[in-house]
Amino acid sequence: MHTTLRVRRFNPEQDHPSPYYQEYDLAFDPSDSVLDGLIKVRETIDDSLTLRCSCRGAICGSCGMRINGHATLACKTKIISVAPLGGTIDVEPMNNMPVIKDLVTDMTPFWEKIRRIQPWLRPAEPAPVAEYLAPPESMNHLAGVMSCIMCGVCVSDCTVLEVDKQFLGPAALAKAYRFVADPRDVTTATRLEALNQPSGMWDCTRCMECIQVCPKGVGPMDRIMALRSKAMAEKMPATCGSRHAEAFTDIIKHKGILDEPMLAIRTFGLKHVGRLLGMIPMVFQSVLKGKIPMSGPLHRPISSIQHIQRLFKRVRTKS
Repeated sequence: MHTTLRVRRFNPEQDHPSPYYQEYDLAFDPSDSVLDGLIKVRETIDDSLTLRCSCRGAICGSCGMRINGHATLACKTKIISVAPLGGTIDVEPMNNMPVIKDLVTDMTPFWEKIRRIQPWLRPAEPAPVAEYLAPPESMNHLAGVMSCIMCGVCVSDCTVLEVDKQFLGPAALAKAYRFVADPRDVTTATRLEALNQPSGMWDCTRCMECIQVCPKGVGPMDRIMALRSKAMAEKMPATCGSRHAEAFTDIIKHKGILDEPMLAIRTFGLKHVGRLLGMIPMVFQSVLKGKIPMSGPLHRPISSIQHIQRLFKRVRTKS
């Protein structure tokens, strides 16, 4: 099977370096991965092609890159799965990270954010003379998040990091959840307080890209939502994010339909008039899109609101 790998190249050693694309046409076996193809290119066509790889078994996370527009592990991605009929496969370095050369990115910002969440247990003092014991039922829910291999794939496709480089990112926040939820750690409140700050857990926009691309099923966005729930349960100081979540739930409960103007007012508060006035252009767009009824800015409860309230009552009872 013939397939063309269209690789985004970048050589900082050139006088005027700028990214460009180079195509390599090769015959591949159906069992070959994209990483196999790139290694074949490097060994038989162009030994200047630079990439990072190690285990070739989706364990080390070294070969993270963007393939056909989404970040993934090249060793885990079969050529036949992204180009079943041949054709062209676009291969690019991971996004949201500086490119060192070709498909190799600088992971320094990634590791700096991992260190910011202090990824180690902080147990009670004094230290016990034997190992710390935790019942299996209190640790089973951490099995998924502990499968993270720190590949950076979720960070590459995070839409928030494209506009806010200070955002902790899905990998660091998922790692933070691993320690916040560990019963052996006694600094839950301190950790949540740090994550409650700007560029922390409330800045995730729930685009679900990290869930889609994670090669190990960690579900970083789900961990971020769990962190938010824990912060609200711990009565952390209110932020626009927590007020938005509470107001959203309360409006749906009492009206059965989202009241966008009221949601904005309850999220930002009447004291922040400037932020509310800044939303006026979005209000006009919402009217044009039909999100705000022309009959008036205030939503009335739907006729079957009792069914919605019954669902809320059932959920509250089970939880």
